[in-house]
Amino acid sequence: MQQFMSQLQHLLSAPGSGPVNWDLARQVAASQLAAAGDPAVSPFERNAVEEALRIADLWLEPATSWPSGIRSSVAWNRNEWIFKTLDVWRKLCDPVASRMVGAMGDLVPPEARAQLGPMQSMVATLGGALFGGQLGQALGSLAAEVLSAGDIGLPLGPAGAAALVPANIKAYGEGLELPEDEVRLYVALREAAHQRLFQHVPWLRGHVLTAVENYAAGIRVNREAIEEAMGRVDPTDPESMQAIALEGIFTPEDTPAQKASLARLETVLALVEGWVCHVVDSAAGDRLPNVVRLGEAFRRRRAAGGPAEQTFAALVGLELRPRRLREATVLWAALTEQRGIAGRDAIWGHPDLLPSDDDFAAPEAFAAAGSDLDDELATFDFSAPGAPEEPTPGEGDDKS
Repeated sequence: MQQFMSQLQHLLSAPGSGPVNWDLARQVAASQLAAAGDPAVSPFERNAVEEALRIADLWLEPATSWPSGIRSSVAWNRNEWIFKTLDVWRKLCDPVASRMVGAMGDLVPPEARAQLGPMQSMVATLGGALFGGQLGQALGSLAAEVLSAGDIGLPLGPAGAAALVPANIKAYGEGLELPEDEVRLYVALREAAHQRLFQHVPWLRGHVLTAVENYAAGIRVNREAIEEAMGRVDPTDPESMQAIALEGIFTPEDTPAQKASLARLETVLALVEGWVCHVVDSAAGDRLPNVVRLGEAFRRRRAAGGPAEQTFAALVGLELRPRRLREATVLWAALTEQRGIAGRDAIWGHPDLLPSDDDFAAPEAFAAAGSDLDDELATFDFSAPGAPEEPTPGEGDDKS
């Protein structure tokens, strides 16, 4: 019993505020990576990453209308990926976790809450620790799979920092049975393209993260699932608290507003990934011997999501897959053919100019309909509602 109380006290007293105990999440992720292995980045790998990103930026010059968006080129180990992206995960996960913690508190009968008094706060602390432990496991698994900072389509890392994860790139290349340097260069092309897009479209970072937040805001908590999970806690086994499976406790609200929110999220994720795929394949051209195979492998990878990404989706009720990636890629190719590179990229000038979900079905028609884009932009009222907003403090101005 003394050991139980000691472990329980450690679980509940781990520092952290808010609905998720992020310090505990980081500790769990680090512990998981230590057990699985987290190779340090060697000087050779660091130089190889910097060189790959430099070449990638050169190849992208004629394929886009924007200059480089890279302020710094870095190579991360798996722990560094977690540390550098944690601020964005906090922004995305806290609203969902808050509803889970609130639902746990609601399980306490109203007549018993007054009697609990200060103990009521322990419920929230326990909920934050449980969710932090589960998120730590999911992030630890993701860190073992991601290839770069922008690998899953969200602007997770510091603005302007192009980052690759050499250990994961090596493992992924071995799985494809392709040369490591060729896989590294293709990943560098994707990362450099992401940086150009998010650096030179100032409203996009906030737009993507807001789309994720709006969708998450409509997710409801399955109280029965929480009650069942809490019922599996063994008071004599503190480890059972960390082993609770929280997957499935969130279900999307089946309302018109939530469906529209999901459609907007899927559309913007597909447009971002489709633009990156089209630009990267155009830039690589015949320079990479296995560019077709690499392009197809990455499209399948992004469309299906890896095991860790699926675990994360089950945990927070949110999938980050661009379901209409292929259609979006075809649409950007049609825009390039019809309007040229500058005309294609001008579509990112304002969110209202982006293709809608319906436009995916008729890419040629959408591309042809905007032949007078210059006139449209010249008369567009950017001060009207819906115009690009100022970046959220702390976003887009990261100098690291």
